[in-house]
Amino acid sequence: MMRLFDAHCHLQDPRIASAAPHLIRSAMDSGVLRFAVNGVSEKDWHVVKQMSEDHPCVVPCFGLHPWFVGERSPDWFELMKEFFRNTPSAAVGEVGLDKGSHGKKIDFGTQVDVFRQQLELAKDLNRPVSVHCVRAFGELLEIMQSIGPFPAGVILHSYLGSAEMVPALAKFGSYFSFSGFLTFMNLQKAKQMLKAVPRERILLETDAPDALPKLNVHSLQWVPGDNCVPQELQDRQGNLDMCFPRHHASDDLGDTSNLPKETLNHPANIRSVLGYVASLLEIPEEELAEISYKNAMHLFSYPGSKVLTE
Repeated sequence: MMRLFDAHCHLQDPRIASAAPHLIRSAMDSGVLRFAVNGVSEKDWHVVKQMSEDHPCVVPCFGLHPWFVGERSPDWFELMKEFFRNTPSAAVGEVGLDKGSHGKKIDFGTQVDVFRQQLELAKDLNRPVSVHCVRAFGELLEIMQSIGPFPAGVILHSYLGSAEMVPALAKFGSYFSFSGFLTFMNLQKAKQMLKAVPRERILLETDAPDALPKLNVHSLQWVPGDNCVPQELQDRQGNLDMCFPRHHASDDLGDTSNLPKETLNHPANIRSVLGYVASLLEIPEEELAEISYKNAMHLFSYPGSKVLTE
């Protein structure tokens, strides 16, 4: 079986946290051996830590996401450092900059200040850091240039930037992680960008429960009990009857663009991301799986890491 490493997800998200043990088992049955679970605010760092203690396959990450910088407490940074002191296996994330439709509602100067603090902490700790960047790659590169390089690595999660930005970002230690959001990108631009990324810098992720790939509904797995998914699709999941040439109402759905945007993403869908990225790179899925797995294992093998001894 192919080995896969989900380089960025949110299994602690309240939408799926109660189902996380089942989702982890199901994804592991599909070949996913590790999950980098990223906290987004002070409210969920303890959940990430507990999940890491309960599941050896979970790599904990603590970060303050740009969407939540306005909700931080006066002592947020000291609290974050305490979590790292008490969790030697942790990486940094999710942090970042956002000028998108949601991010533009949040003061960008504050985003920059909070991001710089966390980026400097990641460098001081010599840990990889998972970065969210939406419409702010110019500012991101300037900040990385002023603080970097980052020998422990910077994970540009769900990367949708241009091919032209890749060399400059890679120079400062960036890895490029691809999720289901890539399926929404213009096909030719996606191909051009993917082929600009050095093979030793490619990662795969799900960003679950978000980033549901825009692919055929029958190629994906579903989060149990997700009300956005027709019951017939959930019933057919893993059902041998679906092999028979029998018409079902769900056959008319086509791809996931016909489902509500709130539909949840299952971490096992990294297999679909793998297939899509491999097709654009024109290489076998097995080859890409091994490349991305080895890259993630290298990146997350810092002192104290859970994966260091593998």
